[in-house]
Amino acid sequence: MIAWYEANVVLIQSTFISLLLALSIQVPFRAGVFSLAGIGSYGIGAYTAAIVTLQLGWPPFAAIGAGMLLAAVIAYLLALVLARLSGLYLGMATIAYSLILSVVVINGGELTGGAQGLFGAVSDLQTGHVVAVAAAAVVLLALSERGRLGRWIDAVREDPELAVSVGVPVTAIRQLSFVVGGLLGACAGAMNTLLRTTVTPEEVGFHLVVLALTMIIVGGSRSWAGALIGAVVFTWLPTVLAFVGEWQTLVYGVVVAVAAIFVPTGILGLAQDFVRRLRRPALPGGRP
Repeated sequence: MIAWYEANVVLIQSTFISLLLALSIQVPFRAGVFSLAGIGSYGIGAYTAAIVTLQLGWPPFAAIGAGMLLAAVIAYLLALVLARLSGLYLGMATIAYSLILSVVVINGGELTGGAQGLFGAVSDLQTGHVVAVAAAAVVLLALSERGRLGRWIDAVREDPELAVSVGVPVTAIRQLSFVVGGLLGACAGAMNTLLRTTVTPEEVGFHLVVLALTMIIVGGSRSWAGALIGAVVFTWLPTVLAFVGEWQTLVYGVVVAVAAIFVPTGILGLAQDFVRRLRRPALPGGRP
């Protein structure tokens, strides 16, 4: 077991970081907000952690906290600016925000390292720390899916006009989803930088949008569990498909396409439907 862990420690770390990245867009999606701003927050967290570690010598959790705080403030301001947008228009605007950040870091000079990025952000962050942070985030999000807050979020997603009429604070919940998504994305980016000791513009580019969306679509967007499923699948899938060699990209694409077409609610939704069918009492004649 120890040998397996040592051989796969990077993949284990990547799984939990990918989980936080997926949650950064799953949280807004669950509130009916088509925001991909969590990807931009990932870049903010990554660069902030690297800068304060290299230039100020901050310890890892202080560096992570700095990135999360900055990302949360920017996410809140972004929520105010984009309050009138929804659906695809909001998605396009938040993608543009993420791409603009990529341009900013490339042209950031010595502060961001330019096109080469920043190197040598060494810290004592360990795998156990990453697992603990991800577990804490999952517990808090699982609690948010229950009780009054969970019902409010569902109402905002399904029918915001009706939710307003019954006193649900729709605007506040949408703004909160932006902020929480920013915190999660920045946390993922900061921890990845401190684990790898480096960050470059290529690591915070458009491919993260594709990866996060893929994890949510395949895993399921209605719960943290869907993000976890997607993170596990798409972190370990390249390793599983290594035997197909140069056909790996094709097989990867086919898996995603099949999941999107035949499992629109994600693997989590498919599993939930199966469980509901098993629990459904049988009708006379043996019919479910």
